[in-house]
Amino acid sequence: MSIDLRGFCTLNFYAGDMAAARAWYTEVLGRGPYFEATDPASGQVGYYEWRIGDHQDEFGIINAAWRSPADPTTRQAPGGAVMNWHVDDLDGTLATLVELGATVHQPRVDRTHGFANASVVDPFGNIIGLMYNPHWKALADGADGADGADA
Repeated sequence: MSIDLRGFCTLNFYAGDMAAARAWYTEVLGRGPYFEATDPASGQVGYYEWRIGDHQDEFGIINAAWRSPADPTTRQAPGGAVMNWHVDDLDGTLATLVELGATVHQPRVDRTHGFANASVVDPFGNIIGLMYNPHWKALADGADGADGADA
């Protein structure tokens, strides 16, 4: 039996101050969210969602009040899985995010075969992974044989 995992569909971060998170990510992404969900009972905004990147991937901010009490990421330190966002200019993107209020979590590390990565913590405690990934770039640019099989 196999599971039909067809791809990543939505990356979600949490924020305690939804208005501040909306403003910060609107500035970072260059546009506001296309979708908003409000809790009918409380009237509080619970979710914002943007479409980003070449494939219009979904990125959402969830109100931290909606986080499960059993969620281990309720601790104060940043944590959880790190989703790396491909960027063509790693150093420039890292510098811009820091200028906008993020803090460096991991400075740039050059890996083998042209890969490089870094990460920051956004003002709401979420880790944003940044990566220059030549395999991803080749696929996005439509190159043949970009499946990484020869890496």
